[in-house]
Amino acid sequence: MEIWLTILIAGLVTYTTRLSFIVTHGKLAMPRWFTRALTFVPVAVLSAIIAPEILAHENVVNFSLDNARLYAGIFAALIAWRTRNTWLTIGVGMLALFAWQAIF
Repeated sequence: MEIWLTILIAGLVTYTTRLSFIVTHGKLAMPRWFTRALTFVPVAVLSAIIAPEILAHENVVNFSLDNARLYAGIFAALIAWRTRNTWLTIGVGMLALFAWQAIF
């Protein structure tokens, strides 16, 4: 019962947090610095998800030359910078990782 209650409360907190932004949108004037800061949230979240996956393997940070994920990540970042295409970046990054692992 404790687990179900915890899941229910967590769901309600998440729902009300998201709903609060929807309900107050347009009714509440946000400061300019706040709205400007919100534009950086997607980049920060994506970086927080991707960086550990690229740099850490089995709880060890790996900056060495044999880190295939690091090379694939750098290559994918270059593709993203040049094309601004999300799907192409993901596809090329995955292909680069598979190719690097197969060759080396």
